[in-house]
Amino acid sequence: MDTKELLKKVRKIEIKTRRLSDHIFGGEYHSTFKGRGMTFSEVRQYQFGDDVRNIDWNVTARYNEPFIKVFEEERELTMMLMVDVSGSELFGTNSQFKNETITEISATLAFSAMQNNDKVGLILFSDEIELFIPPKKGKSHVLRIIRELLEFTPKSTKTDVSQALRFLSSVMKKKAIVFILSDFISDEYEQTLKIAAKKHDLTGIRIYDQREETIPNLGIVQMLDSETGETMLVNTGSKTVRNNYTKFYRSKVKYFEELFSRSGAGTISASVDESYVKKLLGYFKRRG
Repeated sequence: MDTKELLKKVRKIEIKTRRLSDHIFGGEYHSTFKGRGMTFSEVRQYQFGDDVRNIDWNVTARYNEPFIKVFEEERELTMMLMVDVSGSELFGTNSQFKNETITEISATLAFSAMQNNDKVGLILFSDEIELFIPPKKGKSHVLRIIRELLEFTPKSTKTDVSQALRFLSSVMKKKAIVFILSDFISDEYEQTLKIAAKKHDLTGIRIYDQREETIPNLGIVQMLDSETGETMLVNTGSKTVRNNYTKFYRSKVKYFEELFSRSGAGTISASVDESYVKKLLGYFKRRG
């Protein structure tokens, strides 16, 4: 992708997702993810109905009339976007690929955080850590994140959610709002998820294409495994083959939903051909 084309794509995504975050998600995001606590702001004269526990006794003694401490919410937060860039994210049979939906959702979340003056960071992962951008504030930083999401070429096509969660725990020492965007066709990430969910506010966003759930009966076809790069002949005419595939797929989805729920983390599942806007808004409202 040349620079001109890339900038055009970044601009297009910025216009679309910025509008969403400005009009829809800004307020929802703010009320869902509150700051870490209250920080002392100033003192003012006591007014009837004020909480007597907030009286500043030193100032009160000095001026011989009651003054109270005023606190404000300590708002600044850090959002980490963890994005699966493995081969299976390039699957798509309808209007767009999974990775395109993931980019749009990531951009919307990043702009929502920016509006609230929060820091945003990015981890791109496959079965290794492909890229880490430490959290920072500002529009140029968010645009850099979008650029990477659009043009990054991963070294590996495989997925390892557990490895990504381990990395998150090692680089993020303070509590962060973490969104993991993947199709979660991965397993064995129970322990690392539990550890990460204890420390961070974690949400798994599963992006999928409905046509992945079943294999149609097309007779004997050559199939490519997008994660291993292997091609194989598959007899899709066999009901057993089709049933086994559907069972395998559903087991991965069930593992994702049950594990996140048990760990106290949130989940969103969005198909590439439905509105992720409704899904995100519904999730924010339920949590707010």
